[in-house]
Amino acid sequence: MSVAPSLDVGQARARLGELTVVDVRTPAEFASGHLPGAVNMPLDRLTRSLPGLREASGGGPLLLVCASGARSRQAVTALASRGVAASSLAGGTVAWAAAGHGLGYPGGGRGRAVWAMERQVRFTAGALLLLGVVLGLVLHPGFSLLSAAVGGGLVFSALTDTCGMALVVGRLPFNRRGADAAAGVPGTV
Repeated sequence: MSVAPSLDVGQARARLGELTVVDVRTPAEFASGHLPGAVNMPLDRLTRSLPGLREASGGGPLLLVCASGARSRQAVTALASRGVAASSLAGGTVAWAAAGHGLGYPGGGRGRAVWAMERQVRFTAGALLLLGVVLGLVLHPGFSLLSAAVGGGLVFSALTDTCGMALVVGRLPFNRRGADAAAGVPGTV
């Protein structure tokens, strides 16, 4: 069965029974709320865990999900280059919840309060920009280059629709809790 590159919330909800839902966010983000029945396979582990992912899906269609749809679109592209068809949920879990559909939580609880990756990146970028300005004024003007580097990285991120800072922040310990289990997907590393 052919799978569209992107499904809106209505299309995804109508096909939930036939789709294997894979959430590509960090384990901490996944724990803060995910589509019911989703398995967690962080984006940075997705291609390495392809055999387990194929086994979990039974060869059926995949729906990749993140908070807004950006990372899941990247995952669709990465899987397509390896011959695996998948769809991305347009608007991600934000659109899902905004449409009034419930989110699942590990252990059936309410989830723990974890900032979304986008918010973590904005905080980190803002803190580094401020640090560069303050250190440049107080210690040495050369520290202003830190702010310039972060600003350049943000521009590059916007132009390429990728985010290197998110990959780094995603590796912090509070974002990696439970990553080894990866929500029970066989073959995950």
